[in-house]
Amino acid sequence: MSPSSDAVEAVSQRLNIFLSGQRAATADLGPEAKLLVDAGATALDGGKRLRGRFCLAGWRAVEEAARPVSTPPDDVIAASAALEIFHAAALVHDDVIDNSDTRRGRPAAHRALETAHRSREWAGDPAAFGRSGAVLLGDLLVAWSDDLLEEGLVAASGARAAATRREYAIMRREVTIGQFLDIAEESAYVREPDELHAERALRVASLKSARYSIQQPLAVGAALAGADEDQQAALAAFGHPVGMAFQLRDDVLGVFGDEAVTGKPSGDDLREGKRTVLIAYARERLAPSARRIIDELVGDPGLDADQIASLQRTIVETGALDRVEQLIAEYARQGERALSGARLGNSAVGDLRDLARAATVRTT
Repeated sequence: MSPSSDAVEAVSQRLNIFLSGQRAATADLGPEAKLLVDAGATALDGGKRLRGRFCLAGWRAVEEAARPVSTPPDDVIAASAALEIFHAAALVHDDVIDNSDTRRGRPAAHRALETAHRSREWAGDPAAFGRSGAVLLGDLLVAWSDDLLEEGLVAASGARAAATRREYAIMRREVTIGQFLDIAEESAYVREPDELHAERALRVASLKSARYSIQQPLAVGAALAGADEDQQAALAAFGHPVGMAFQLRDDVLGVFGDEAVTGKPSGDDLREGKRTVLIAYARERLAPSARRIIDELVGDPGLDADQIASLQRTIVETGALDRVEQLIAEYARQGERALSGARLGNSAVGDLRDLARAATVRTT
């Protein structure tokens, strides 16, 4: 199996099996519990399954170096699917933090729960219910990810299971810290020298996305295949720069993306106040008075289309967009070079390169 549509299908099937079990286990808990479980299923519906695909690719890269590859065993597919559940949890919490209205072209989880409260004519504030429910939904999804990981690891050997748990734990810790650094930077930037803003934005990108989205999923899959230190190091040297390119592409789409394609309003990162490398590079080329205007606008949830367009023009005219595109290309080259000579399966290396291109040259 290659990390392609077959991998997406395998992960999706494993998620469906897991969800069926959760629905059965909670069937007697009443309609309110069903509302939460259904919201969890909706959060898991759709997406690129990127983390699951990289997990399967990491397993295959190590496995193929030692023996002919067959269909991945259940522990690998379960771990890949568990990563997707954890990602759904992160997105639910992220949308609450950012006060986002949409996700994947649908109402964000807190907005959907708010609507459910209102349609049932329950007492209290529907918006407060939606936010509280989404926080708990994210927590439930984290628990589900642990449950599914452990289901899969029953079939793994003791050493490989322990290594997998370590890599999974690193991922969870780092992305949580990265998420906090992301929201902290929206406030802390005012006390930091302008010349450090880009460096600080890259630190957030590393922890919040690069390691979490690509490097650690590769490490989890490789651990299940019994990777040694050299193999893990090669995959990390590939995964981190590709993950950085992935996040920088996400930053570009967050400012310039087409809502019809991305499922989120164009310029949403500007309304949310994301202090990305794009903003840092733009500020570096502006006079102090123009910087103050950017700082007043970025983070205003009421930005209209004309204000978004003005900020977009500023980012382009300062050369910030070109600089980020060049940085994306350089990170992609670093990832490509890291695979040369690595003791990994040849066919799997080709799949990794395909995945890297899909992650960094994209419109969604």
